[in-house]
Amino acid sequence: MHLLRVNNITVSYADREVFRDLSWAVGDRDRAALVGPNGAGKSTLLKVMLGEVTPDRGHIAVQRGVRIGHLPQDVNLPPGESLIDTAMIKPSELLEVEEDLGNIESQLANPAVYGDGSRLAKTLERYEALLVQYDRMNGGRHASHVRELLAMLGFDADDYDRPNGTLSGGQKKMVALAQLAVAAPDILLLDEPDNHLDMAGKRQLERFILNYRGGVVIISHDRYLLDEVAEQTVELENGKLTIYHGNYSYYVNERRLRRLRQQQQYVTQQKEIVRIEAMIERFESWAKQVLSRKHMLAARQRRRMLEKMEERGEIIERVVDQRLMGFQVDGWRGSKKALELKQVTMAFDDEPLFMDASLLLRHGERVGLIGPNGAGKTVLLKLILGELQPAAGEVVVGPSIGIGFYSQEHQTLDGWLEKTPLDLIRSMQNSSESKAVNFLLRMAFSYEQVRQPVRTLSGGERSRLQLARVMLQQPNLLLLDEPTNNLDIPSVEALEDALDDFNGTVLIVSHDRYFLDQSVDRLVEIRDGELQEYVGGYTEYLVATGRIQAN
Repeated sequence: MHLLRVNNITVSYADREVFRDLSWAVGDRDRAALVGPNGAGKSTLLKVMLGEVTPDRGHIAVQRGVRIGHLPQDVNLPPGESLIDTAMIKPSELLEVEEDLGNIESQLANPAVYGDGSRLAKTLERYEALLVQYDRMNGGRHASHVRELLAMLGFDADDYDRPNGTLSGGQKKMVALAQLAVAAPDILLLDEPDNHLDMAGKRQLERFILNYRGGVVIISHDRYLLDEVAEQTVELENGKLTIYHGNYSYYVNERRLRRLRQQQQYVTQQKEIVRIEAMIERFESWAKQVLSRKHMLAARQRRRMLEKMEERGEIIERVVDQRLMGFQVDGWRGSKKALELKQVTMAFDDEPLFMDASLLLRHGERVGLIGPNGAGKTVLLKLILGELQPAAGEVVVGPSIGIGFYSQEHQTLDGWLEKTPLDLIRSMQNSSESKAVNFLLRMAFSYEQVRQPVRTLSGGERSRLQLARVMLQQPNLLLLDEPTNNLDIPSVEALEDALDDFNGTVLIVSHDRYFLDQSVDRLVEIRDGELQEYVGGYTEYLVATGRIQAN
């Protein structure tokens, strides 16, 4: 049953049309993935569905009584409060129902109400309707339901008293999701809910989405997550919606087939249009030469036929590929041993992160570094970079190794926030303005963006700028800390292709399971202070650890 309908909506910002004539319906048990490149308008579409943005044309139709919950990209929890106190904050809708129930209970104690049969019947009818609503929102078991949701999302009683300020970005999102889901909205709109989650957190999120009793629309760049939970994939690109009835992998294959068919049909139709236009030109030429009314009418008839095809929307569009990030790193051979950790021990405040950790990376290897949040993955990268010193042991970087570092929080751009991408690239290239602009255009920046302060760029744009910086360093050892966070899927695929062609060594910290399957041939897991190695990508790791069965 459809709970919400998007009816021919058009939205524009600053004279730029974001999308036109979009139509879509969300059902009560739908699991829909909303995909598309950064800037396509996915978050804007969610805001239209929430009523926060009014479309220029068209409208949103929501069934009466349907409640919509929204988890935004950026979550801010009350500072100074604990995790459990925040999660226990009741939704405003539940507070309103509780207030209405209290008012009616006061009325029922009023002799003027219980002494008037008609008035009493109406009051009791209203009271029963509110009780049904209260029960739907789990009002009577709010506290226990919150604890159930927290457990489902990976928290236990030991976490309850943690201040919000100590939570990771992913943990903050899960607290906000529990707070949102406790009232059981009929539709959940989730905008990048998996950002900053570790792998355990992503598995818990998958379980939550699959078991949720209402409809779910999710925006995510995590292809593994979308494969697990989506039953419908809705693509928003170039201002248009295209619906595919399957998960992400189905969408990729079906989209490729549809585009091949469209291009073939476009070529065939264009040949026919050229033939008709040539015929029109001949008829018009003959009509002028012999003053033939018959030839002039024939020319008009065929021209009108082409015009009607255009009016009816029968002209097939040429397939246009999205402008992709042109990331390519020209590495070089360097030392046989790119990096070696020799019995490294690291601790903070006498709390050991890892003990006697050893690791060897040879030239050309692609190694993924995984583990729960707080296990020490980013610390290990800082040890390799020399930003931290180990408590014991040795970190040896090969003698002819140049390191290119991509930072999870974009710290490598901190000194450039008030300058522009153009300033950054020119300083690194020592080049002309036109050469630097062309380079940034190849990294999928627009002419306007190259001259904007770096602080105004989105997360995805900063990610691409960081990759541009790494590209110009021409390293032969890449240290990548969560490189796919904030990148759209086409940019991630461009990164995968570049790593495949890279003549060097790569160490990647990532929670992107699909990306790890595509990009690494060995995984190293940090857990309980130890490094454990597994041959293969993420799927092979799942088999080796008994989480899934081998095919």
